[in-house]
Amino acid sequence: MPTAEELRSKKQVHYDDVKEGQEMPPYVIGPITPTHIFRWSAAIENWHRIHYDQDFAVYHDGLPNVVAQGTWKQSVMPQYLKDLCLPDGWAWKVSFQHRAMIVPGDTLTCHAKVTKRYVKEGLGFVELEVGMKNQDDVETCPGSGTIVLPLRGGRPVPYPFVPPKE
Repeated sequence: MPTAEELRSKKQVHYDDVKEGQEMPPYVIGPITPTHIFRWSAAIENWHRIHYDQDFAVYHDGLPNVVAQGTWKQSVMPQYLKDLCLPDGWAWKVSFQHRAMIVPGDTLTCHAKVTKRYVKEGLGFVELEVGMKNQDDVETCPGSGTIVLPLRGGRPVPYPFVPPKE
């Protein structure tokens, strides 16, 4: 996971810099701790005991441990895409499925691969296959996303982003 300073000093990736089939830089998070999971529960006021009470999660629900919330993954994937296109790009779309549990001790790697690129209204659209794998290479949330990058020497990506007319 990049530091705040790395994000502040990040050089812009332009549409011209990416190619179909290219792997984008990964985002490594973890290891996840029970405190991470509990803090997210508190922040979003999700008091289901499987997220903070290990005995309940294991002995009542039969889970391997307390589990991270799906909403946490839903916050991480857009953040990953946003950070890929900083400072002047835009994370436009993301869609993914929840496929595996995340438990304390897991180290997660968000990943993206360019599947398609196109220019529309002077902006560079990059479609991605995205996901988040754990340390055992298990895909926890496969999906897709679209980021918008400026063309080298082209117009800026509007802020806030206004999608092109279909």
